[in-house]
Amino acid sequence: MSLRFVVTASTIGTLIEWYDFFAYASISPFIAAKFFPKGDPAAAVILTWLVFATGFVVRPLGAAVFGHLGDRVGRKTTFLATLLLMGTSTFLIGLLPTYDQVGIMAPILLAALRMLQGVALGGEFGGAVTYVLEHAPQGRRAFYAGFLAATPPLGLGLSSLTLVATAFTLPKADFEAWGWRVPFLVSIVLTLFGLWLRLRLAETPLF
Repeated sequence: MSLRFVVTASTIGTLIEWYDFFAYASISPFIAAKFFPKGDPAAAVILTWLVFATGFVVRPLGAAVFGHLGDRVGRKTTFLATLLLMGTSTFLIGLLPTYDQVGIMAPILLAALRMLQGVALGGEFGGAVTYVLEHAPQGRRAFYAGFLAATPPLGLGLSSLTLVATAFTLPKADFEAWGWRVPFLVSIVLTLFGLWLRLRLAETPLF
């Protein structure tokens, strides 16, 4: 297994994680309209971003939990778990019922899935850096780990591009009714691709 493949699988997987994370931000106006009461639009926007913030709040927890698991059961196992947890959570956001359908349970379920995303991302980024560092040769470790720093803006760009493409493809009424769910649902394809890459990885030499 070449070092180039290790870096590619780590980088693409982390990019997918950031795509999933930023898809929420890109579709926040629709989330505010669909998952919170319509009586106070300003409150709905504030609550939407508070739910978004929960993903960042729990990131340290994800880093601690998956860092511990990485030392106990292996880097590859936790590498797969973080990607699967993030991808599944994002896909389920695309299937959630709205406030009009289930009332207060809609934002509660949304917040729960956002926290799972945050836990996954907290474990993912540190795991990816560790995985690359433990494969890279001495004297080149920072160089190869540096590629992971490019994944947040790339993930943001990919999620935004998916949203724009969906908005231009669907009629406005369809996009407002269900098209906003597409970026979340499409993430399962990216997740499966990332899992396919990571299943081909071997455990790190140091572990």
